[in-house]
Amino acid sequence: MNVKGAGSRKLLSDILAQAGHGVPLPKVLGPISIVFMGIGAIIGAGIFVLTGTAAALYAGPAVILSFVLAGIACAFVGLCYAELAALMPVSGSTYTYTYASLGQLVAWLVGWNLILEYSIGAAAVAVGWSGYFNGTLASIGLAIPPRLSTSTGQVVQLADGTTATAIANLPAAAIVALLTILLVRGTRESARLNNLMVTIKLVVIVAFIGFGIGHVSTANWQPFVPANTGTFGYFGWSGVLHGASVVFFTYIGFDAVSNCAQEARRPQRDMPIGILGALVISTILYILVAGVLVGVVPYPELNVAAPVGLAVDRMGIGWFSALIQLGALVGITTAILVLLYGQCRIFATMAHDGLLPPMFSRIHPRLNTPWMSQILIGVVVAAVAAVAPIETLSELVGVGTLFSFLMVCASVVRLRHLEPHAHRPFRVPAVPWVPMLGILSCLGLMVGLAPITWARLVVWIAIGLVIYFAYGRSRAVHRLTSRRHSKE
Repeated sequence: MNVKGAGSRKLLSDILAQAGHGVPLPKVLGPISIVFMGIGAIIGAGIFVLTGTAAALYAGPAVILSFVLAGIACAFVGLCYAELAALMPVSGSTYTYTYASLGQLVAWLVGWNLILEYSIGAAAVAVGWSGYFNGTLASIGLAIPPRLSTSTGQVVQLADGTTATAIANLPAAAIVALLTILLVRGTRESARLNNLMVTIKLVVIVAFIGFGIGHVSTANWQPFVPANTGTFGYFGWSGVLHGASVVFFTYIGFDAVSNCAQEARRPQRDMPIGILGALVISTILYILVAGVLVGVVPYPELNVAAPVGLAVDRMGIGWFSALIQLGALVGITTAILVLLYGQCRIFATMAHDGLLPPMFSRIHPRLNTPWMSQILIGVVVAAVAAVAPIETLSELVGVGTLFSFLMVCASVVRLRHLEPHAHRPFRVPAVPWVPMLGILSCLGLMVGLAPITWARLVVWIAIGLVIYFAYGRSRAVHRLTSRRHSKE
């Protein structure tokens, strides 16, 4: 196997120069829009579902500490993202950063894993959206036939009590299709809708915290760290760590924020504000929601599909349940929107570099969006969301995310060595210690993943290597060589 070119690295000067050529993406995003994009991606289904699951099964009331630990781990990674996004204000996220620091093959593997993370993540969230949407319809006396609102092949119960096999989850596919159309139409319009939806979501979450504080029973916080069951990771301090590894994945959306760089008005200033601002706000809200949730409902009762809704029912505020349902539906919608947006930018950047067919890097002359890339991703994600259950999808996301986060931290250290004099508008403090803490945090969480998850990662990487050596390597090397010769 010829690995020529696999270790070739993009120079930082080349990356910045390429961003100024071709059809530019319009610079329409300010710091507030970028913060809202981050919050939209981070605060999705997790705050309405995963908080209760982690409390009931692993950490008890100490799920509050789980969120603190996960937030600290993400802070190390977030600082690294902030430096690289300001240093390289271009699309491509972790893929671009590793191409500049660790070479072409590593960049391809990172990009290939990001395809898994974003696409499958968006499909999983879309399936969750479908569940909340069906619940909302049921609350007003409407219903979609279960055979058309459940993943393909699953057994569903019909209205007459008989059972049947589901055909497809059409609501999940429909929301992906609608958001894809919106994203193709333009980033400005997408950002405005996202800002509105995130505002609604934040109002609902703050209202839950405000109303819930008055209904908290401190007795539900006792014992704060329940005794371990005898199995590592199930309550006790090991349960707090296990809970942290579970809720860590509620933070993965801030990776998508770095894809806004090429459309930010002042990326060197706005990207660190966007990434770190979204992370800080989301962490504070997660901790407060977790505290109220385990204070209103005893933690063993929280392993339900809608734990926040259960807490509202215990408060006895009937009208607030509908508002919570709306907030959950809107919150999950924003997460799908940002994941589809981020995946498209990475996909288009990889196509521009020759690692994927160049047609997917084309910018629409009127809409100024990478429309072919966005449509392809929308079709694939909609199809997957229609047929696959959420349990299968969610298992595929985590390890690829942690791998990407680890590479971001490594890229900061490597680029400080390779490009020591480059202008860095934002600098990670205490390098290499902060990036190393980020790497160790990611490795610690990766070790705790199930063996089947690792098996799926190996299979996905194997497929990626075949595509790279059969298609991408020769084309990417040729394009890289051609650009360098043209400069000479």
